[in-house]
Order: sequence, then structure tokens, then C-alpha cells
Amino acid sequence: MSEHSKHKSTKAAKNTTFIIKEENELLKFLYQNLGKSNKVKALLKNKLVLVNNEAISQFNHPLKVGDNIEISKETKTEEKRYRDISIVYEDNDIIVIDKHAGLLSISTAKENKRTAFRILSNHVKKEDPSNLIFVVHRLDRETSGLMMFAKSIKVKEYLQENWTDVVTERSYLALVEGKPEPWSGSVSSYLRESKALIVYSSQDPESGQLATTHYKTFKSKKQFALLRVWLETGRKNQIRVHMKDIGHPIVGDKKYGSTLDLIGRVGLHAWVLSFKHPTTGELMEFKTAIPRKFSRIV
Repeated sequence: MSEHSKHKSTKAAKNTTFIIKEENELLKFLYQNLGKSNKVKALLKNKLVLVNNEAISQFNHPLKVGDNIEISKETKTEEKRYRDISIVYEDNDIIVIDKHAGLLSISTAKENKRTAFRILSNHVKKEDPSNLIFVVHRLDRETSGLMMFAKSIKVKEYLQENWTDVVTERSYLALVEGKPEPWSGSVSSYLRESKALIVYSSQDPESGQLATTHYKTFKSKKQFALLRVWLETGRKNQIRVHMKDIGHPIVGDKKYGSTLDLIGRVGLHAWVLSFKHPTTGELMEFKTAIPRKFSRIV
């Protein structure tokens, strides 16, 4: 894991162990005991199979009577970088990425080649052309930060159907114009999107979907503030609209009231993503560094 992200687990799962009773080859043995699937090859690729306490990735590694086989539950995936994304965590069920600002999460009518989804789809197909990737949630094109994708339809559906129970924290950093008074608070309104793809805020329950945003000033300097922001709802452009509502638009967000373009992008970053793993139930937490462009302002 790079210095720009961290992952910590609150509980350690027990590893699976075997004692070899007859000579065999490693992949064949794993197929016999774990089932024949691409996940078995992924265990070897990610060096999660230990033979006598040594990580082995060769499919045809010879096994002798008395060898100890241990299937590790701890993921040793190193961060992989592509243009516009970094993969900060990957296992057999999910992928967590740090998306760069300017990259679409998924395709649109105008762009279907350079998206986070397409990059990850190509990534998983390198291992097996039949592998697929599934969208769980999205980030605005202008927003950078943490996103999670599923590697099966079963996991995707579970995450989406149980999102509020599975996700324990999803917070953002927002670089805004001015210093909010009070320094922390909440904003609630009803949001609707126009045909021009601009989201409007209203207090009329009949005019849109309820959205609630909480914020707390993280630090401030001169005429700017860096806020920690977290959501009760996940509406499109929600944070951007609500920051405009309180009179402190996000830096660089001309669409929603900003008059300053100091960092060459919208100052919004998905900072922390914490959730219970969809398969193991393990609590996973990921946190990225504050973007350097934000730090230069505050």
C-alpha cells in the first residue's frame, strides 16, 4: 500500500490449513480442496498460498507428504497504478480504487472509452478474459477519491441492497470559498435535476428527493476552508449544491457558484471509505492523503 492510502482491519480471520498426505501439484491440490475456479488462481497470483510458510505462486509446485499448506486471509495486493486511477485494494470480491479528478466513473453518451469502469474491466480481464467488473456507486467526474467496484453480480447486488448497513463511513474533503459560520452544521433540502443536468435545491418536498449533508471545518486559512463532509443520502451533486446553499461553494466548481479556479479542478475528494466486507464481514477502512493541491491553499 502506498503512503497515499491505508487499509486497516479490525479483526484477523483464521487461515485455512492442510497437511499433505500424498504427493501432488499445488494447483491440482487446491482445485481438489477449494473447487475449480479463477479464485484459486488468484490466491496463487496474490501470493496468498503458503507452502511450509513460504509464499508460492507456481501452479505446478510439487507437494510432498507432510507439507503444510496455509491459505492466508490477509490480502497482500500491492497498489497498482494506471493513468487516472490507483488500485489500492483488491481481492476475489471487490476492488477499491483512488480515482483521479477528471475521470468518469462510467460511460456517458459522449465518452465510453476512458472511464474507471473500462480501466478496471481491462484490468480483471488480463487474468481471465471472462472476468467482469460491476459498478456499486459513483463519483462525479470532477471528484477524486475512493470508489468500490464488485467482481460479481452477487456481490454488487448485496452491496447496493445493504449499502446503509454495510458502509460505516463515507466522508469527503471539500475545499470551499470562505469560512463557514458556524464552523460545523447540517444542510437538508430537496434536490432535482434539470434537463440541462444542473441540480437545484428546494425546501418543497414535492420538488425533488430529500438530501442531507453534514460538515465540519477541518482547517482554514485566509479566505478558504477545508471541510470534512459526510452524507445521509447519496444524491447527484449533493455536496456541491449544499455548499453553494450555505454560501461557501467548492473551489473551482463554476457550475455551482465558485468564482475561483485556483487548483485547476473542483476541490472535492472522497477521503474515507469504511465498510463491512460483503463476504467475510470484516471491517475494512481506507483513507487517502489530502490532495496536495488542497494543502497548498489551506
